Amino acid sequence: MRPRLLFVSNLFPDREEPYRGLDNATLLHHLRSRWDIRVISPRPSLKAWMGGASQLAARAEDELLRPTYVPAPYVPKIGSRWNHLLMAHALRPQLKASHQEFAWDMVLGAWLYPDGCALMRACMDAPVALIAQGSDVHHYLHQPVRRRLILQAAGKAAVVFTRSASLGKMLASAGADSGRVHPLHNGVDTECFRWRDQRGAREEMGVDEQTRLVLFVGNLLPVKDPHLLLEAFDCLRRNDRAGGWQLALAGKGPLRLDLEGKVRALGLASCVKFLGPLPAREIARWMNAADVLCLTSHNEGLPNVVLEAQASGLPVVATDVGGIAEVIDADWKGTLCKSRDPNHLALALRNAASKADRHRIAAHGAQRKWENVAALCHNTLAASLPFQ
Repeated sequence: MRPRLLFVSNLFPDREEPYRGLDNATLLHHLRSRWDIRVISPRPSLKAWMGGASQLAARAEDELLRPTYVPAPYVPKIGSRWNHLLMAHALRPQLKASHQEFAWDMVLGAWLYPDGCALMRACMDAPVALIAQGSDVHHYLHQPVRRRLILQAAGKAAVVFTRSASLGKMLASAGADSGRVHPLHNGVDTECFRWRDQRGAREEMGVDEQTRLVLFVGNLLPVKDPHLLLEAFDCLRRNDRAGGWQLALAGKGPLRLDLEGKVRALGLASCVKFLGPLPAREIARWMNAADVLCLTSHNEGLPNVVLEAQASGLPVVATDVGGIAEVIDADWKGTLCKSRDPNHLALALRNAASKADRHRIAAHGAQRKWENVAALCHNTLAASLPFQ
């Protein structure tokens, strides 16, 4: 008889937000060969104070996990002392009903606050594993109340998975038991993100064969600093006019209008394209068409886009933040920039685009299949089961 796993997190998709917590859903689907799985997804919001059942519905592919969406009251900005308690209160009836019907052996929660902290208060006697996603470590450890609650939850958890080793080190430095912390990188859909002929991809995406193409994939937010990327690209164009450089930005966010204005001010309108948000398969084709991926973030965990770029054979130039150094750890994979000087970034982009061994990068990235990640997750969870 297979063990039973209950997954609990607000980071799980629904039909209205099909990409919300998609990495968690993908992991669960790859664990299904070893575990029976059910899902409860609490959704904290002000509207939950008015009561009533959630109207959210599962994506068709997630229906076999039988997700239940639970409204949880939430107090924005000033609610750090109470939000995990409010979520725990909302979860208890659902957990009780689920345990009576499903009798789970282990609970897996994602997002340390409020979800993980609520689970540690509301859950029954089964062992609990938690997943630290990124911002719940980077930002919340600097907030005294949330820091205290997160460390309490981590101290009670059987396992704490972190999306990068750097997140694990941050938790351990804050006081978490390093013996319970296990780095678990996200996997890659290698059927989607894989090596393909660049010429064919360029014909499909309408990119000239002689163009040197820089790609950005991410939200247009201050933390991603796309303004720095534009400044570096401007330096690249001015210093290498023969290169025929172009920049494509895939993503959406509040900086879009400012960035479009900066493009016009710099005289880059003819060589910068805003693609908007794209589905994964289109992102994959742009990665096949591009010469280099560039990220200029101030703060990161370990972005999926870096792993997907490697599986596609695309070198990466990025600022040296978060867990990116864990996968850009050799010159043939790309360049990490410690300086935020646009000229330094421009030189790194030119070098990475001209020297990349794309076949070697793709072969390396192909090893990060979700099946391999799920196997590692399974082994760690199984070792924590009480009947092992």
